[in-house]
Amino acid sequence: MADIFREVDEDLRRERAANLWRRFGPVLITAAVLTVAATAGYVAWQRWQSARNQEQTAELGRALAQALPAGASAPATNAADLLAGAAARTDGAHAALARFYEAGLRARQGDREGAVALYDQLAGTEADPVFRDLAQLLAVLHQVDSGDPKQLLSRLTPLMGSDNPWNWSARELAGLLSARDGDTARARELFSQLADDPQTPAGVRARATELADFYAPPK
Repeated sequence: MADIFREVDEDLRRERAANLWRRFGPVLITAAVLTVAATAGYVAWQRWQSARNQEQTAELGRALAQALPAGASAPATNAADLLAGAAARTDGAHAALARFYEAGLRARQGDREGAVALYDQLAGTEADPVFRDLAQLLAVLHQVDSGDPKQLLSRLTPLMGSDNPWNWSARELAGLLSARDGDTARARELFSQLADDPQTPAGVRARATELADFYAPPK
């Protein structure tokens, strides 16, 4: 009889965990998209300072203007193709940023596999390490509720060091994946660390605090 109650309790916890992901997942994805946008703007500004890069910056700017028209309620229907073309006509940071935007659009359109393939491609290039690590993080993010937890955790491990700019997001995803893998003690440990770390961004800390409580042992 005790086994039956334990199984019911586990089922309820899994359902609550799924509800939490449905609640927090869009927040994580939106935060990631905003991060890419901010990074894109900064890098584009840097590149504009160099005369030899003005042409590529203009190419990327034109593609973004056509793909994401100012004032429009949605991207252009061929937005992903426009950005893929810009990536093919540029290189370095410009090509990487075009691919990030393309991947984000494909994910938004429901083509999660296509988005992950682009992030995997970016993670395996010689792009700036910050871009490579962000691509790795986003590839995991878009598989966090469907991919193999152990494989995805192994991809996050290099991003979880305190010197990595994405370490808080990586640890948050690692907590979700640990829970999916049945290791709720590890999930609780990761979320508690994030909740107690004064350097953790406010949004991540708030979610981590709630998740640490959620995975606390039953009283």
